[in-house]
Amino acid sequence: MNRTVEAKTLLVIDDDQNFCEAVQDYFSGKMSQVLAAHRGTDGLAICAKQKVDVILLDQKLPDGEGHNLCPAILQCHDQSKIIFITAHPSFDSALKAIRSGAYDYLSKPFEWEELQLAVEKALSALRMEKAEQLQNYKIDRESEDKVLIGGRGGLAETLRMVELAAAADLPVLITGETGTGKNLVGEAIHFRSRAPRAAFITINCAGLPENLMEAELFGYEKGAYTGAVAARKGIFEMAEGGTLFLDEIGEVPLHLQAKLLSAVEEKKIRRLGGESFRPVEVRIIASTSVQLENVLGSSFRNDLYYRLNVIRIHLPPLRERRQDIPELCTYLLKKIAGGAEVRIPEGEMAKLQEYAWPGNVRELKNVLERAFILQKGQPSLCPSQQLMMAGDRASASPYPDALGTQHSASSFPHSTLNTQHATLRRPLSLMELEKNHIQGTLNDLSRNYTQTAKSLGISLSTLKRKIREYGLH
Repeated sequence: MNRTVEAKTLLVIDDDQNFCEAVQDYFSGKMSQVLAAHRGTDGLAICAKQKVDVILLDQKLPDGEGHNLCPAILQCHDQSKIIFITAHPSFDSALKAIRSGAYDYLSKPFEWEELQLAVEKALSALRMEKAEQLQNYKIDRESEDKVLIGGRGGLAETLRMVELAAAADLPVLITGETGTGKNLVGEAIHFRSRAPRAAFITINCAGLPENLMEAELFGYEKGAYTGAVAARKGIFEMAEGGTLFLDEIGEVPLHLQAKLLSAVEEKKIRRLGGESFRPVEVRIIASTSVQLENVLGSSFRNDLYYRLNVIRIHLPPLRERRQDIPELCTYLLKKIAGGAEVRIPEGEMAKLQEYAWPGNVRELKNVLERAFILQKGQPSLCPSQQLMMAGDRASASPYPDALGTQHSASSFPHSTLNTQHATLRRPLSLMELEKNHIQGTLNDLSRNYTQTAKSLGISLSTLKRKIREYGLH
């Protein structure tokens, strides 16, 4: 059998010159480099000059014991894998080798296949460690990115509840309008919990076809339906030991809610087409933009609602925390501009704070992105200069009507209306503002629902619900 070992560097430290040459011959072509040293000091000098992945280290060397050399090697490269080799095996020598940092232990004589298997095993451990380090780095960066802006303003109470929820392994229900950042709050709870490196899986219940939702959530067995050629885990099993975020929980069909209740309450699920229950240890965080209290007993089960509503976190809409808008803009623009400083003039910032933001933070982010992209190529815009939200290019403006300069006054917040108009009409309510804004955007985009939802910074399902509520068909 002649398996090819991954191209890495192998170093053999042994006073037996014939053995070193045999190792070099055997692993030639299987490793990118095969180096040899006959004394411990020579082997350590090689490790100090270059990275070595696997070291075959003899226990008895002319200038000392192999296990005494091990810590010095690991000080040069802490991830190197050391395989101790000895012609005089004993429990004591094996114990010393492992305690000094050896990865594996082989006794002479051995078959070459046995040595190759040990080297492959060491390289596999290196790959797994590197993958784990990359994953941990990714998790650390993600956790740093889950920032909730407004801790000293409109989100002070929300942040307090996030900390309480993170410390308790209980179901959480997050409520708030579309675009307020419910997903971000769910992630913040997970990354502040006792198991931040465990799985965090998000599923949008509004985006799943009803006939596929059960299979996605709970998995299925082979032959459960036409096309199920093999068994498959569901989202609950994939999130084992971690957190499952059920976005728009109000969209789960009534007939599946009993099964969902069993999974939340009894911590067990049954795959589609399966006969037995499987235990699942998953922390549930759910979110909704719908007032579930208004549909209890009709389209949402009372018992499931009370089971999820153990810890309740409400995210206020952006119009109720306008004091957070300057800080949000600074944070979002820094991300949009890749860390560069982009400032918004005071007058433009005032417009942003006056607008009702029916799409909340998501709409604000979309507005800032469009503004930055439109002005990015202008000679006058450099990283430290100001970002104008309207201006001479208003004819091509992608901004909401309330931020533009040549749109209908009926879509402006009352505080920005011309005083002549203000004396002729009563102040518009927030619902009327939202209705007018949606209607105007629909008209501007030829009633293209997909483009309208994207422009407003809301989901397609939310747009359709708003159209039904306001009778905009």
